[in-house]
Amino acid sequence: MKKVIAFGASTSSKSINKALAAYAASLIESAEIEVLDLNDFELPMFSADKEIEIGQPEPAKRFLRKIQQADGLVISFAAHNGSYAAAYKNLFDWCSRIEKAVYQGKPAVFLATSPGKGGAQSVLDLALQSAPFFGAEVKGSLSVPDFYDNFDLDAGVMKSQDILQKLLAEAKRIF
Repeated sequence: MKKVIAFGASTSSKSINKALAAYAASLIESAEIEVLDLNDFELPMFSADKEIEIGQPEPAKRFLRKIQQADGLVISFAAHNGSYAAAYKNLFDWCSRIEKAVYQGKPAVFLATSPGKGGAQSVLDLALQSAPFFGAEVKGSLSVPDFYDNFDLDAGVMKSQDILQKLLAEAKRIF
């Protein structure tokens, strides 16, 4: 059985991106799913001075081990003012200092969502552009607009059949 690591690139306790990543991963047949919470990988703000002071922090190493143990990745990126959430970018920066190929050559599905019509497309575009430089083999991607109109958080299911079909198609590409 293939192991899939899924996470929302956000630390919000009510992260819609974490909900989307977990849901998309659940659509992958015959996969063992582990959903990560970025709050479990809290780190000081990255800087060269901090790196000299503390070296390679354990939470970044632990995050990289999780990716190493996976056969595939499902990541949903939260947009904060059109870019990565600061907590994710910080974790990513620490990890990239340990291993430039943060995604370690794993097949991945990149997603993004937001409550608005843009669906966090801007951050998804950033992630897709940089993916090859950091070892991601992106097999599929999708931006989901109007999250609360299209997803039932209480039931944990996609309400929009159109988006569900697109998400199924992207999820199936991972393996």
